[in-house]
This record gives sequence, structure tokens and C-alpha cells, in this order.
Amino acid sequence: MPAAANAADALTLKADDYVGISFWLISMALVAATAFFFIETTRVQGKWKTSLTVSGLVTLVAAVHYFYMRDVWVATGETPTVYRYIDWLITVPLLMVEFYLILRAVTAVSGGIFWRLMIGTLVMLVGGYAGEVGYIGAWAGFIIGMVGWAYILYEIFAGEASRVASEKASPAVQSAFSTMRWIVSIGWAIYPIGYFMGYLNGAVSDESLNVIYNIADVWNKIAFGVIIWNVAVTESESK
Repeated sequence: MPAAANAADALTLKADDYVGISFWLISMALVAATAFFFIETTRVQGKWKTSLTVSGLVTLVAAVHYFYMRDVWVATGETPTVYRYIDWLITVPLLMVEFYLILRAVTAVSGGIFWRLMIGTLVMLVGGYAGEVGYIGAWAGFIIGMVGWAYILYEIFAGEASRVASEKASPAVQSAFSTMRWIVSIGWAIYPIGYFMGYLNGAVSDESLNVIYNIADVWNKIAFGVIIWNVAVTESESK
């Protein structure tokens, strides 16, 4: 009985645990976003259903991982690094697929766009994870991760994906594409800044870093999906 009581107490969210509260709030927001995206697939044309379904999968996968991350934090007060990277290894490639999908919905695009975005994503994530958990030096992981991110930014700002969007996409898709790539530029910048300040510089506490990452995930997953939803609805209703 005492052991059970201690376990229950360890999993009780404290009123002053703002990090744990952020995990709970965002996990529920992700569940709500998932329901919204899946329901809205019935509202759009067939060629947009895949894009909207992928948005729902991103928030669904993230929600499940947030359930685990919030329990780890509440019970131990430790950063759930492994769970966070498992989440990113699934959701970030899906987010990159969205660039390919919205272009494919309006014009013919080569598979090279898809594979280049995947390669950049995997390099970025594997480098960051290896550096954070100590498989390689923290600086080496940071540099490898930055190279992968730079490769993604090149593709969506100056590569084939950017050219297809500017030359063949409709105004609504061009606007969505532009907003999405700025999220990848500005919203994603939070992660390498957090890595640098937390793991390389030691200037940010685990508490602050987790809150920052949690807020960033709302912007980079839910807001990203809302952009996809908006262009899908706009293009569907214009026909």
C-alpha cells in the first residue's frame, strides 16, 4: 500500500509544475487537432485528402508521445529526450512530406523533391539525437544537425520544390508553401537554439527548455496543419 501511494503521488501533477502543465495542455491540444483534421477530410476534394490526413497523423503521433513525455516529467522531473526524438523521427518526416503533397495536388512533381527532403530530415534528426545522448560529441551532433536543416532550407527556398511552387502552383498554394517554409525557418530555429543554449552553453534550465520545446511543437505541428487545412479547403471550394 505505501508503495502504491508513493507511485500515485509521483504521477500527480502539482499546481506549481508549469512544465508538467504545459505537457498536459499541449497533449490535449494535439488530440483536438487530430479530431479536427480527420473530420475535415470529408470537406475537401479527393486530391487534398492525403495532405489533410497526414496533418492528422502528425498530431496523433505527437499526442501519443506527449502522453508518455508528460508522465516521465511528472514522475521523475527529467527531460524525456528519447520520447521526444522518437516523436520527431516520425512527425518531422511527415511534415516534410506535406511540401511534396501540396505541390503534387496541383501539378506534376518529381520524386526527387520527396527524397531530398527526407535525406535532409534524417541527417538533421540523427545528428541532433546522437549529440544529445552522447553517441558523438555535442558539437559534432549540432553541426551535423545544422547541415541537415540547411539542406532542407535550400530545397524549399531555392531548390526544385521552390521553383515548382513559384512557377506552377496556384496563388493559394504559393501562399501556403511560403508560410510553411517560414515555419520551418523560424519555428524550427527554436530547436537548434535550445540545443546550443542547453547542451552546449548550459545557459538554459531543463524546465525552461522543455516549455520552449512544447510551445514550439504547437506552432510547428498544429499551426503547420492548419495551413494545410486552409489551402485544402480554399482550393476545394474554389472549384
